[in-house]
Amino acid sequence: MIRKMRRFKQEMSQEDTIEIFKNNSYGILALTGDDEYPYAVPLSYVYADGKIYFHSADQGHKIDAIKNSGKASFCVVERDEVVPEKLTTIYKSAIAFGRVRIIGDDDEKLAALEYLAQKYSPSNGEKNRKEIDASWKTVCVIGLEIEHITGKASMELIKANS
Repeated sequence: MIRKMRRFKQEMSQEDTIEIFKNNSYGILALTGDDEYPYAVPLSYVYADGKIYFHSADQGHKIDAIKNSGKASFCVVERDEVVPEKLTTIYKSAIAFGRVRIIGDDDEKLAALEYLAQKYSPSNGEKNRKEIDASWKTVCVIGLEIEHITGKASMELIKANS
């Protein structure tokens, strides 16, 4: 069960939360690692088709954790500005909760890799496709099926947007 946000006045709309996922370049994927220790890893990602996709090597700690437990969360911080004179931080962040899986379907894998290539190297065109083809057998695509998202912003930003 996902808890409700305690500071509900700072909760962002679903639309604004999704924009954080669409407009940023990296976040932290949190999984259950070895001996049930949390395992959190920074990753590049793309938000597409209502899911979050990552690419990875096909083995390692992250892949083992995904195979052992499909539950995950993914956090993106869009803004983080310390204001020392006011003893506060101006921030905006989003967290997605859901099930993570290794994408086995070739069509979905290709689409996710193309989304990633378009996001991070939009002007590379044919070069992107050649890289996808060259790494196809060894690249692993991971998909986060979002079950719940939440976004939170500092009161300064909430008041400024009211």
